Amino acid sequence: MEWRDEGVVIGVRPHGETSAIAEILTAEHGRYLGMVRGGRSRHMRPVLQPGNLVMVTWRARLEEHMGTFQLEALSLKAGFILAHPLRLAGLNTLMAMAQMMPEREPHPRLYNAAHVVLSQMEDDAVWPALLVRWEMGLLDELGFGLDLSRCAATGQGDDLAYVSPRSGRAVSKGAGLPYHERLFLLPAFLNGEEGFVVADVLEGFKLTGFFLERHVYGPRQIQMPQARAWLCENLKEQMAA
Repeated sequence: MEWRDEGVVIGVRPHGETSAIAEILTAEHGRYLGMVRGGRSRHMRPVLQPGNLVMVTWRARLEEHMGTFQLEALSLKAGFILAHPLRLAGLNTLMAMAQMMPEREPHPRLYNAAHVVLSQMEDDAVWPALLVRWEMGLLDELGFGLDLSRCAATGQGDDLAYVSPRSGRAVSKGAGLPYHERLFLLPAFLNGEEGFVVADVLEGFKLTGFFLERHVYGPRQIQMPQARAWLCENLKEQMAA
């Protein structure tokens, strides 16, 4: 069996003396693992870096086998990210979150969104908000999407300012104000408006983090990525500076 697809390297581990097991998020085939023969060689190590865009050829005798990868570099994004701690934290967060996706289940919309985040990593004024939106998409693709279209209390679609931690639904400013201490703030950039500040991004991470912990990480009894916590702390420091 064989297929060919575009993908992003999201994880790598050694296998034997010379090979590696690569984890690739592909456009049309989802998250796949495969062995890369010679993956620890000087030639392949720069390619097998998380965040790099590759063309993948997967082969196996039977569909249920792990199979092997042949990889061709398309865009080696990892290099310029590794030199910037904040971007590296964002990259590691994205890669760790992508590993929560079911194996071999196509999610082209989420793949395309990850591609957008990576393509904007050089612009520190843009990619953090894109990463929040990507986490929103992850929740949606896993079946735990938030409903930010209209107010849970009034049914109105305007003046939305909060999100209920119980239902994951938006709440208008008028309906939510008496209970605002129990609700999450809804950053405007998650509701279709353009522009944001660091405080908005932090509110977005707070919102997605709550539901990711409840629905994705908590049930699996695993910790949220440390890189994500580091990213949020450093964004707080930027806001306070």
